[in-house]
Amino acid sequence: ALALAGLVMRAFGHLSPQAVAQRLPSLRVEAASRVRAAGAAGRGIRVGSGEVEAGGVEPSHAGFFGLDVHRLRHRRFDGGMSPWLTREVFVVGDAVTVLPYDPVRDRVLLVEQMRMGPLGRGDPLSWQLEAIAGRIDPGETPEDAARREAVEEAGLVLGALEKVAEYYPTPGAVTEYLYSYVAIADLPDGVAGVFGAAEEAEDIKGHLMSFDRLVEVMAAGEIGNAPLLLTVLWLQRERGRLRGLTG
Repeated sequence: ALALAGLVMRAFGHLSPQAVAQRLPSLRVEAASRVRAAGAAGRGIRVGSGEVEAGGVEPSHAGFFGLDVHRLRHRRFDGGMSPWLTREVFVVGDAVTVLPYDPVRDRVLLVEQMRMGPLGRGDPLSWQLEAIAGRIDPGETPEDAARREAVEEAGLVLGALEKVAEYYPTPGAVTEYLYSYVAIADLPDGVAGVFGAAEEAEDIKGHLMSFDRLVEVMAAGEIGNAPLLLTVLWLQRERGRLRGLTG
């Protein structure tokens, strides 16, 4: 609640009350993301001081996603301070990805949908093969979100979840933080269909394939998004262990 209040007050003088009200669901997601970020992993080999002097944050765009303009300077590795910098940040809440894997049949389920990133880049085929994915709602754990999204996007009830990694996919300019999983699932013939939340205009098609076919698809360059690539490489390493759990 405190994080949400801070985000609402930050918009004071920059956005109308109506704009803030319309964006309140996204602000709640952002606030929950900030709470999770506050509990991030501590220092290991990183030597950055963590000292950042903030000169103000101005919300520049307020839609489903946000764009904030930051003015700041930070401590340099040589001990001095950087010049004052102006940096735009694309604001996206934390999200989850999950790849269903059937260790008995040795197969996975991918989903395919149209994506705005490839479209905006000029990709002639903006439909992407991906893991199931979605934003983490306020009050949800990443694991809860993975299970909810699997029902919404593929009609699947997941078994045990195996964490692949958690990470910033585009740390230079985007706040999004991902939690990626492989989930044990029952994937018989005919399980793949067309799903998606109607209120979000989702149109999502499932692709059922063997693990060997998945690797072929990856090697052919048909998987063009980092979360799925990372997850497939993790599954290559851990596949034997997961199959052994069913023996």
